[in-house]
Amino acid sequence: MKIKDQFNAGLFTDNPVLIQLLGMCPTLATSTTLINAIGMGLSATFVLICSNVLISLLRKFIPQKIRIAAYIVIIAGFVTLADMLLEAYFNSIYNALGVFIPLIVVNCIILARAESFASKNKVIPSFFDGLFMGLGFTFALAILGAVREILGSGTILGFKLFGGIAPLSLFALPAGGFLGLGFLIALAQHLSTRKKGGSE
Repeated sequence: MKIKDQFNAGLFTDNPVLIQLLGMCPTLATSTTLINAIGMGLSATFVLICSNVLISLLRKFIPQKIRIAAYIVIIAGFVTLADMLLEAYFNSIYNALGVFIPLIVVNCIILARAESFASKNKVIPSFFDGLFMGLGFTFALAILGAVREILGSGTILGFKLFGGIAPLSLFALPAGGFLGLGFLIALAQHLSTRKKGGSE
């Protein structure tokens, strides 16, 4: 697969959140603000890239019967590293994301890419797969986070909009997360169907 195809797949045609519907829990829980969404997305991207590369390197040495357990151990190591880096250098984001950083270990996106791609491909394609799938995850989170922060809190990146008045404070609540994500998924599916129809 060419790098351009991997880019399009990760961000658009096979986006892990908007098309594959993976990683719904962190998507909904950490997208209350744009900065939290970006923090979670980049943390997951870091883990995706590192775990994809290492699993690809070790793919011929990991016994088939214990591959899932081995993948989880590898992923857990990189999640621990990401957790420590966030706590040391981005403490406000670390405190805001809380338990959702350690839970990256069981994020369906990361395990799915390890099983379906990194374990079957060489290092360079696996690196780009992790990068673009991670950026696709970050892209979806950032859009949802921006929409929820603007509509739910009347701010963006902490700066007040509309005089700090929240136009639709529902979007700051869990129900608003479901609504926002539902609209984004519907839009992504509509654009995907339209593109497929136009190419036929």
